[in-house]
Order: sequence, then structure tokens, then C-alpha cells
Amino acid sequence: MNTFTSFIIKEGKHILRDKRTMLILFGMPVVMMLLFGFAISTDVRNVRTVAVTASTDHLTQQLIDALAASEYFTLTDKVATPAEAERLIRNQEADIAVAFSPNFANSRYDRNAAVQIIADGADPNMAQQYASYVQAIFAQHLAASRGIGTGSLVSTKLLYNPQMKSSYNFVPGIMGMLLMLVCAMMTSISIVKEKERGTMEVLLVSPVRPILIIISKAIPYMVLALVILCTILLLSYYVLDVPLSGSLFWIFVTSLVYILLALALGLLISSVANTQLAALLFSAVVLLMPSVMLSGMLFPIESMPAILRYVTLIIPPRYYISAMRKLMIMGAGVEQVVHELAVLAGMTALLLSLAMATFKKRLE
Repeated sequence: MNTFTSFIIKEGKHILRDKRTMLILFGMPVVMMLLFGFAISTDVRNVRTVAVTASTDHLTQQLIDALAASEYFTLTDKVATPAEAERLIRNQEADIAVAFSPNFANSRYDRNAAVQIIADGADPNMAQQYASYVQAIFAQHLAASRGIGTGSLVSTKLLYNPQMKSSYNFVPGIMGMLLMLVCAMMTSISIVKEKERGTMEVLLVSPVRPILIIISKAIPYMVLALVILCTILLLSYYVLDVPLSGSLFWIFVTSLVYILLALALGLLISSVANTQLAALLFSAVVLLMPSVMLSGMLFPIESMPAILRYVTLIIPPRYYISAMRKLMIMGAGVEQVVHELAVLAGMTALLLSLAMATFKKRLE
């Protein structure tokens, strides 16, 4: 046991001495959290808006002022025709235009009144969001001006994320992607590096069993993954204002199961690859792309084609991200994530069995 502990300490010191590895392990989570939290955002803010008014009456001016006063839209120009507004959008000088029919205030009770929203459909998701925000602001002011009671209006209530912050969606996704990459990719590269340098044979002749050597190389990355998890949670809570509504205990338990799964996958990759380059390429194909594209991090799984929805069933980050959203954002209890925990535990057992069996065959 003392020799096994010595191997763990040796591997830990080796990781700490490698400045490039430490920069990747701790620099990448911080940079990605800040990028996804602030720079890469789907929040509706400061949308450049053009007002199209053939004639300006009091109600039209009130609606324009309401848009400009909101935190979502910035009035950049007023034009007389929709063609001028389309030209501004085409020249990337505006994001959306709102066109009012002539004498809008006098004709708002008949069918001649109309408001047209012109948005840049090159990004359909954002265009739809812009239009929805404009409609919501106008509906509120028009209802008040017509004297309509609030009971006859459609009421919308946003649960768990009333401010509609994109960081609420990105943080669980980043956690799933980073923990998978750090544990699986770094573990596989560490073991493959020993093979590539020819030092694995030296380790195998030591008194420690081969399987314990492999485990001793994975344990330091598990500890580092837990440190990275704490870093992500602290950044998300104190910098990005993402709540931790659920139990911290179950957040860590679920994350630990996921980390073990990622380590098992890293061991399996190291048994397939013989060079560090091959391990990197294999990790990028098997881990990075599916984690980003098919886990539900960026795109809803329900909106994917049927064939891809079936493929997502074997993507571990899908279940981890779903569990983290329930625990962190929704404040759900462990009974709500039993399915995700069971799937992750089953995948962990399967991958660990495959990894251990493969290593035994290669090490005998």
C-alpha cells in the first residue's frame, strides 16, 4: 500500500511540475466560464432598433419610448419607409425594425392599425426572441391604453430563470464538457505518454500490480477534477449569479459519479491509442464534439432529428447536464435525478469493466 501511495504522490508531483498541464487544467475552466457567461450570450440586450413612422402620433411615440426605455432595445434611428429600415439591417447597422401604420393612434380600434416587426432572419433564434420581446412590450402598453383589464390578457410566468439569463443554461453544460475533457483526455494522454516513452515497462516490473499503477495515475486527475468542480461552482455563484438551489451534497455525489465515468473512458481510450496525438484526436472526436453538439448544452435534444435523438442516449454529458440543471437551477431533490444517476452509474460500471479488461489483456 505504501508503494501504491508513492505512485499516486509521484503522479501528482509530475502533474504539478508541468506548467502547461496546470494551465490547461485551471486556465481553461476559468476562461470558458467567463466566455460563456459574458461574451457568448444569448441574452437579449441592447438590440439596435429602427422605428419606421410615416406619421408620429402620441401612441406611436409612447410605444417607441417604451422600447427605448427597456434594457433590451436601443433606438438607433427613425426612418420613413420599411425599405430604409431593411437597408440599415442589410448594412448591419440595425438588428430589428418596427414599422407603424399611418395614424396608428386613431385607427388602433379597427383593422387598419398594424405594427410590422422586421428582423434579421439570418439568425432565426435571436430574431424570434427579438420579435417576442417587442410584442410583449407593445401588448402591455396597448392593453393599458385601451383600458383592457389584466384578467383578459395572457399571462406568462418563467420558472427558475425569470431574468432569462443564458448563463443558467451554459454553466451546467460547461461543467459536463470540462469534467469530461479533463478527466478522460488528460488521463488517456498521461498513460499513453508512458507507453510512447517506453517507461510503462519499467513501471510494470515494480512490486505494484499493473492495475494499481493505472489507478494511481487516474486518482490525481480525480482530485484535480473535484478542485475544478469547486472552482466552477464558485465562479458561477459569485461571478455569474447562477443559483445553487439544490443540495450541494447531491451535486457533488452526481459529479463524482460522472468523474469516475470520465476516468474510465480515459483508461479505455489509452488502451486503444499508442501515441499522444492519437489519444488527442480520439478524445476530440469521441468527447469534444458529442459533448458540445449532442448533449443538450447548446441545442435542445427534442429539436434534433430522430436518428440523433437515439444517438444522444449514449452520450454521458446528456445525463449529467440534465441532472445539474435540475439540482442547481430548479432546486430539485435527488428523487428527481434518480434516472440520470442510474444511467451514469451503469455507464461507469460498463466502461470501467471494459477498460480494466482491455488493460489486463495488454499488460499480460
